[in-house]
Amino acid sequence: MPQLTTTSPAPVKRNSLTKNQLPGWANWAVLAGSLILGAALSTLIGFNVIAWALISAALFVIAGYFVTLSVEGGRKAKDRFVTNIIVAAFIVALLPLVSVIWTVLAKGIPGLSMGFLTTSMNGMTGAVDNASVQNGTEVLGGAYHAIVGTVLITLWATIISVPIGLLAAVYLVEYSKGGALSRAITFFVDVMTGIPSIVAGLFAAAFFGLMFGPGTRTGFIAAVALTVLMIPVVIRSTEEMLKIVPNELREAAYALGVRKWRTIIKVVVPTAISGIASGVTLAIARVIGETAPILVTAGFVNSINWNVFSGWMATLPTFIYRQLMNPTSPTNVDPSAQRAWAAALILIVFVMLLNLIARLIARIFAPKTGR
Repeated sequence: MPQLTTTSPAPVKRNSLTKNQLPGWANWAVLAGSLILGAALSTLIGFNVIAWALISAALFVIAGYFVTLSVEGGRKAKDRFVTNIIVAAFIVALLPLVSVIWTVLAKGIPGLSMGFLTTSMNGMTGAVDNASVQNGTEVLGGAYHAIVGTVLITLWATIISVPIGLLAAVYLVEYSKGGALSRAITFFVDVMTGIPSIVAGLFAAAFFGLMFGPGTRTGFIAAVALTVLMIPVVIRSTEEMLKIVPNELREAAYALGVRKWRTIIKVVVPTAISGIASGVTLAIARVIGETAPILVTAGFVNSINWNVFSGWMATLPTFIYRQLMNPTSPTNVDPSAQRAWAAALILIVFVMLLNLIARLIARIFAPKTGR
């Protein structure tokens, strides 16, 4: 019988492509070293989080380049250098956002309470704030009236501006042939995009002052002023979203005998609804924090007003402005500052909720895929 022999496996050769390459953890090690050295250097000039981040980012870019150059060569080092610059620029760009959110959370959360959300400033005087400071009790007074005013004014501005903006954008993309009317609309939209917000407020105040008398201030006039600021944003964002809808979808609908208006409603708009919802949200976020046009058109009050067609109204931006510039108690400004920071936190929460609602709308109305 023949005898079976076993042979040992051949030795595994090292792949030449893996030579002269940094390990995967090298970039993290460079980052950790940059953070440590950046903290040490920033301490010499007085430690500051922003200075620490900037110094660490610069060290990360420089150290990453030389470490890669020593191991992988000049070509890889240049690629690593550009990549690190992009990463560092992204981190530096996030610093203001993170700083704003952290500051508002740190100073706004202590002022949030159920009383702050459910009461107004009606009847609040400097004596009340002085008593709160002296006795160490909870700060009284809240922003309920400002929350109501912000919601109502922004809601009416949205009701007015969104249909106008959507229809204007549909005309420019679907019906316009590049004539004089479309060029005029585009020109005035560009002009309106850059006008200062106070000009919109003065326009609304002057327009309604001619009809109802000088000094007329209501929430609806403020909504009209905000509409002037919202319409250009809605038109521009919707126009760009409608332009990226493939023409093949329109042609397929026309080939089936579908009318143009029905194609727009059933095919074009649902395809672009995600971008349209984001544009509307951007327009609302653009105006929800406006202060100057609201002061000109709606004034400011300490009591609750549910009627946008009569009487002055307060909003969160004007509430913040009044609490900081005209504290309830000039000798004890801490209660007013606490209310202002709490209102600022509520305003940020409103913008976040708007973004979540826009994403939900886009998910619901987006065209369905698959069978």
